[in-house]
Amino acid sequence: MKFSRLFAPVFCVLAALPAVAHEFWISPEKYQVAPGAAIRAHFRNGESFKGNTLSFFDRSSARYEVVFSGNPEPVLARAGDSPALAVDAPDSDGLMVVLHETTPSKITYKTWEKFARFAAHKDFPQAEADHDAAGWPRENFKESYTRHVKSLVAVGDGAGSDAHYKMATEFVALTNPYDAGFDGTMHIALYDQDARRPDAQVEVFDRAPGGAVTVTLHRTDAAGEARIPVSPGHEYLFDAVILRPSPEAGNYDNAPVWDTLWAALTFRVPE
Repeated sequence: MKFSRLFAPVFCVLAALPAVAHEFWISPEKYQVAPGAAIRAHFRNGESFKGNTLSFFDRSSARYEVVFSGNPEPVLARAGDSPALAVDAPDSDGLMVVLHETTPSKITYKTWEKFARFAAHKDFPQAEADHDAAGWPRENFKESYTRHVKSLVAVGDGAGSDAHYKMATEFVALTNPYDAGFDGTMHIALYDQDARRPDAQVEVFDRAPGGAVTVTLHRTDAAGEARIPVSPGHEYLFDAVILRPSPEAGNYDNAPVWDTLWAALTFRVPE
């Protein structure tokens, strides 16, 4: 099934790439739409589930698809599009999965303290020892980062299931929050390539209907899964980061020494 692209004006062009150490996510204007209705969603970058809107740029997009009934289709977006997603929903009920992966971007840490705070917040306490053991400088060192984000949108009844779509890192929803029998527990799996991530931190941002945001930390179990209680009418962002030495380290001048891969999943539990 082909998804037709809606006309979208080009708004003022914002920065194409998200700022470091901030979450990046897909933000649908509506998480539940009627069959055939317009689906519009924004790329956002910020903190505490609040952030700036980013336009689509092909140079920073490695993969951009919508999946319906298990069939992935590329999103035909143009540079500068805002909202970043503007498509027509299929004419039948089901679950739509929107997924996006960015190309790598690099940032420079001028001081150690900023990187140390980031590593501690994202639960990588061994980063300092690993950094020093590798002989890397504590000032003016580089990191490469990529984003790997998904969003769940209900078309009609929203029936269906998420799957592992072979993103570099990925949340997979093992339960569907739009199912009529949803029991209020979001069951997810977290992947690094094809492998599950056991004992990994999952940061959960919960936006209540009134707009207040709460943040909680959870961990995956030995199977790389987590069960997280969620509430009707609330919007959620699940976030998890991989921090690892870069394979580019030492290969050329000013090569990045760290890689970070950010996974994100957004959805809204029906009232």
